[in-house]
Amino acid sequence: MAKLTKEEIIASLKEMTVLELNELVKAVEEEFGVTAAAPVAAAAAAPAEEEVKAGPSEVTLVLKSCGQAKVAVIKAVQAITGLGLMDAKKLVDTAPCNIKEKISPVEAEEHKKALVAAGAEVEIK
Repeated sequence: MAKLTKEEIIASLKEMTVLELNELVKAVEEEFGVTAAAPVAAAAAAPAEEEVKAGPSEVTLVLKSCGQAKVAVIKAVQAITGLGLMDAKKLVDTAPCNIKEKISPVEAEEHKKALVAAGAEVEIK
């Protein structure tokens, strides 16, 4: 197997969708027994005052509509929630609805990007 350069790897990552990158990260985590999460010590070092100013610590991701790409949105919801295909379809069909509740704002933004890329209209509350 030919060894890939860093530039070749980065070029291939630029061509991937958000969902493909998410799947790649999960596969790397499983393969090497690591996690892509930020170190806990760095988060603990932040002053409490900054956390209050930053806004809510838990938000809800709301699917307002699936747009015209319903199948892509169903697949994105399935990837985010871990639901089966039929359950994800039922959830999308009931829009507007909560996709995930009590999640961090950072996680909500990541999921929102994936859903918007799939064609959905999403809101973070």
